[in-house]
Amino acid sequence: MRAPFLPLLALIPALLAGPGAGYAPADEPMPAHAPHAPGHPERVAPKTIDLAICLDTSGSMQGLIDAARQKLWSLVSELAMAKPTPTLRVALLTFGSPGSDDPGHVVLRTEFTQDLDLVSEKLFQLGTSGGDEFVGRVLHRALGSLAWTTQGALRLVFVAGNESADQDREKPFRLEAQNAVAKGVIVNAIYCGGPDDGDAALWRELALLGKGRFASIDHNHGTVAIATPFDQPLAELSAKLNATYVFVGGKAREQEERQRVQDGNAAGAGAPAAAERAAAKASGLYRTDDLVERLAADPTLDLATLKDEELSPELQKVPAVERKAWLVARKNEREALQTQVKELDHKRRAHVAAEMKRQQLSDLSALDRALRDAVREQAGAAGFDFETPPEQVK
Repeated sequence: MRAPFLPLLALIPALLAGPGAGYAPADEPMPAHAPHAPGHPERVAPKTIDLAICLDTSGSMQGLIDAARQKLWSLVSELAMAKPTPTLRVALLTFGSPGSDDPGHVVLRTEFTQDLDLVSEKLFQLGTSGGDEFVGRVLHRALGSLAWTTQGALRLVFVAGNESADQDREKPFRLEAQNAVAKGVIVNAIYCGGPDDGDAALWRELALLGKGRFASIDHNHGTVAIATPFDQPLAELSAKLNATYVFVGGKAREQEERQRVQDGNAAGAGAPAAAERAAAKASGLYRTDDLVERLAADPTLDLATLKDEELSPELQKVPAVERKAWLVARKNEREALQTQVKELDHKRRAHVAAEMKRQQLSDLSALDRALRDAVREQAGAAGFDFETPPEQVK
């Protein structure tokens, strides 16, 4: 562990050198998605994206954790632009803080899940302290412990840290990267430091061996957050969306509370973060196990199979013969709110892009930019198409 790395001034040469200086392919760029060549079958995009995020939580990495908390929803919104809309499953692992010696201080915070509120909850529970940053060990754990989708999936790992990637002698990162490729998992390396630091070369090698992307970021100063006139209206619509969720069963209250708390956590991270969360909640990737979604997935769902005590107090008051129509009304209300959110978010994105250009700001050294660029490139190469992003200052 070492003190937080160099100030933002040290990244100026990389920024002036252009977009490839701070964020670059580890090897030759992966081909962009293009129409299939004559005589070759058209590629079919995977239905699922498995995304394992591995974060260094040693003492100097609070900035990295804060960036992940603030920008999780930005990544979700980026993936929501993919066509066809994928099923997104996210897992979170940490390494670098003192813990059990057996797994090398690696902690599996959550298995692959579509419950993005759960991932956010785990991020906000993280703290930092000194420890050994065993990159090979966290890769080994991600490959061996997670239930990766076996067919029809794009499988990605992101490992982010600021110490040498070669500390782990028991599970060498080179071998683990090769094992990942053999299993069809792409390894992306995010080095929290300057691109010319001595340790950066090993992180480049990790990405090269893992057939992924290398990025160097400023985890303490790289995040760019621009307030817009649309942030508050989006947060208000986000709260209204919550009222359309009808959680049932033994975990209903837990799910409802988690959704509310993560709204609060996003708001606490700043108005831009709350707005990005609202946009994510309006996308097809924000999925919760509520009765509205169950009925939308299966219109023949027999509500009579649910016991009254499993239903929300509000739904219990609705006569049994009217419950399906009541849920359809909640579904229609949700879709109308989602449409409003998407329209406002489009304006918000345009406003952010214009402000970044006007203020001559760059997000090239930001965690979320590294994640978004890698996912967009690798998903595009796998067969997904993406909407053109707002103009970004280079």
